Order: sequence, then C-alpha cells, then structure tokens
Amino acid sequence: MLVDGRLSAIDPPEIVGAAQEHECAGYSGFFSSESANDPFLPLALAAASTERIQLGTAVAIAFARSPMQLAYTAHELQSYTGGRFVLGLGSQVKAHIRRRFSMPWSEPANRMREYIAALQAIWASWDNQQDLHFDGKFYQHTLMTSFFCPRPNSTRPPIYLAAVGEQMTQVAGEAADGILTHGFTTPRYLREVTLPAVEAGLAKSSRGRDEFAISYLGFVVTGANEDEMHTARKAVRQRIAFYGSTPAYASVLALHGWEGLQSELHTLSRSERADKWEAMGALIDDEVLETFAVVAEPDAVAAELARRFDGLIDRFSFYAPYPTQFDLWTPIVTELQSVSISSHQRSRLAPDARIPMA
Repeated sequence: MLVDGRLSAIDPPEIVGAAQEHECAGYSGFFSSESANDPFLPLALAAASTERIQLGTAVAIAFARSPMQLAYTAHELQSYTGGRFVLGLGSQVKAHIRRRFSMPWSEPANRMREYIAALQAIWASWDNQQDLHFDGKFYQHTLMTSFFCPRPNSTRPPIYLAAVGEQMTQVAGEAADGILTHGFTTPRYLREVTLPAVEAGLAKSSRGRDEFAISYLGFVVTGANEDEMHTARKAVRQRIAFYGSTPAYASVLALHGWEGLQSELHTLSRSERADKWEAMGALIDDEVLETFAVVAEPDAVAAELARRFDGLIDRFSFYAPYPTQFDLWTPIVTELQSVSISSHQRSRLAPDARIPMA
C-alpha cells in the first residue's frame, strides 16, 4: 500500500524541509491542496529538493482555470519533477466557482469529462508536435503556434479526480487515471457506491481496474498516550460532524441508516449557538466514529488499515486534524509499505503501468 503525505507548511524553507522529510521517511507521494494557498508553487520548490517522491495536487480546482492555463502549469511541473507529478483535480461547488472565482458553472460531471479531454488534447499537441483541434461543448482550443508550444515531455502526468457522488465518480473511471476519495467516505461506501461507479466508468473507456488507482484519504485517531488519544477523538468527531452537516455528503450517512443524524447536524450547523461545533461533535458516537475512522494506538494502526482496505485501495493518506509529531507516523508508513499486496494490485502499480510508481 503506497502512503502519501500532505503539505501543511506555507513558508519556503518549511516546504522544502517537509518534502525532504517525507521522502526520507519512505512516503510514496507528497500532495498540496488549494484552500488559502496556491497548490502548484510549493511543488516547484519540492521538485528541486527531492529525487524520488511523487509530487501532486490534492486537489487543484479545475473550473477556476481554463484547460490551457492548467495544461501549461502541469506540463511544466511534469518537466521540473522528471515525470513525478500527479495532477489531482476537483470541481469545487457552484457558489465558489461563480462567486469566488467568477467562472462559469454548469453540468459539473459533463464539464469535468470534457475538461480532462481538453487537457489530454493540449498535451498531445505539444508532445507529438501536432496541430491542436479541440472543439467541445464547454471548451474550444483550436490555436497553437510553435512560439507558444513548450518542449515535449516524455510522459504526461496522471490525472486523479476527486469525487464523492456517483456521477463524478463514474467520470473519474471513464476519463482519469485515478480517484481521490473524500475523507467523508467509509469502507462500506467505497465498496457499495464508489467502486461500482468507477467500474462503470472504466467499462465506458474500455479499460480495466489494473489501469486505475484508488487513493483513499482516511481518518485516523491515534496518539502516544491517553491525553493525545482524547484530543484526537474529539478533533475527528468534530470534523466528521462538520462534513456530516453538509447536504452534499448526506448519501454517505444515508447508506448507514443515519439520515436522522444528518438532519440534526445540519440544523445545528445553521443555529446561532456559540458552542454549535462542540455540540455537533458530541453527536458523533463511538459507532459513527469507528465507522469513519481507524481508532487505534500507533502500533496497531497499520494492521487495522490493512484489514479494512487490503485489495480495495492503492494509496492511503492519513487524515489527522489534530497536532502530532511527524515521527509518530513513520513506523506506520514503513509497516504499510511492506504489506503484501495481491498480484492484481501489483500489476496495477508496476513501473510500466499507466500510473507511474513513486
């Protein structure tokens, strides 16, 4: 099982140090996100200071940029990293695309399918030194002269698509090289909803599961002592409650028969209570917590992750919204990297597969 780290630093020296630290600790990937910071600039710093680890976005907001703009950035990072870049994309929601980015929003699943096709057409034009003729419903790219054409890359970056709903998940299987699951995803939801939608998408593109990667962002509650475990439990309960209050994720709770919990969380989130976030966290009982999160002491985390996900996923990222020491996770990473994987998974992660191995 490949294990990926997440960037939390924002200052250049800290970004470089974090990337090198993750590489030395044996992580397979190091991913940056787009929230209050640009997702790409830190990776340029990390590219110059690492040699092996894959570097990627989890995620960059696709609809905030034109495909041409994003194609240039991803192409450049693929060159900077020597082929180690992974382009993780997400759609965001309508309010942010229209009101924060002032960009068009419509038919997000269909638009994303076309967006990825446009990226592939642009890269093919550059790498194969051929004319560009992409004329879609949402995007048109029909002009590319030699002056604006960057030097070819020997490989194109794999595209991982963030998805929760069945439509976007099917687009991931149809058009992308992998999927980035949301933290608010349970093993049951992965089996019963996510994977069938991925398989439907793969069938449309005449591909098999060995040509696609499942990257899972999973909650983990752990700590070196009981005080740290208590802090971790409280933080994860509140984060689960935050996501659970969002109607867009109601289907995950509904699958487990927890529709009433979603309604309570949503009502509380819209209340004027000063302590609403604490009150929402208190609604997440042990059953819900342990359904969404691995709750274990550090030396038992890897075994529980392997039990839950062996044969289901290819990559794992720790979702731990509480303070910890970096060294707490290193033995867990080492143990997970040594977990025996099936021949089905091994072929999917081979160096000559479409999804490059870190």
